[in-house]
Amino acid sequence: MNAIHLYRLANFFYRKRVPLLPGLLRFLMFFLYNSVIEPSCPIGRGSSFAHGGIGVVLHPESRIGERVLIGQGVTLGGNFGSAPPTVEDDVWIGPGARLLGAITIGRNSIIGANAVVIRDVPANSVVGGVPAKVIKTLKPGALDVKQGSLRDDAA
Repeated sequence: MNAIHLYRLANFFYRKRVPLLPGLLRFLMFFLYNSVIEPSCPIGRGSSFAHGGIGVVLHPESRIGERVLIGQGVTLGGNFGSAPPTVEDDVWIGPGARLLGAITIGRNSIIGANAVVIRDVPANSVVGGVPAKVIKTLKPGALDVKQGSLRDDAA
C-alpha cells in the first residue's frame, strides 16, 4: 500500500460525490504516511510517490501531470496567497524539494533533492539549489520516469 493508492481511492469517491469517504481516506493517508494530499488535487495517470509518499504535502489546487515521480518530503504550495504550482508530464521531483507559488514545471524535467523552486522551470531541464537554477538541459524524451533513468544520449 502506498499513499498514491489511498489518494486514487479518495479521488474516485470525491469525483462520485460520495460523502465522508474522501475525508476519511485523507485522514488515513495522514495517519499512515504523514502526508497531506487532498482528494480534489488532480494527479495524472502513471504518477507516483517514492518511498510510499512519506511526508508529501500538496496544495489542493496544484496540478500534477502524467508520469510524475514525487519523492518523499516534497511540498507543492502557494506562496503567500498566490496560486500553487503546475507540474507538467514526465517530471521527477527529488526528495525534500519545495515548489512554491504560481510556477510551471516544464515536461521532461528533473528537480534536484532539497531544491527550492520559486520560478518557472523550462521543459527538458535539470534544476537544483536554493533558489533552484537550471544546471543542465536534456534532449526531449530523455527522461524515463518509470525506470528512474536517463537515456545514454540525454545531454
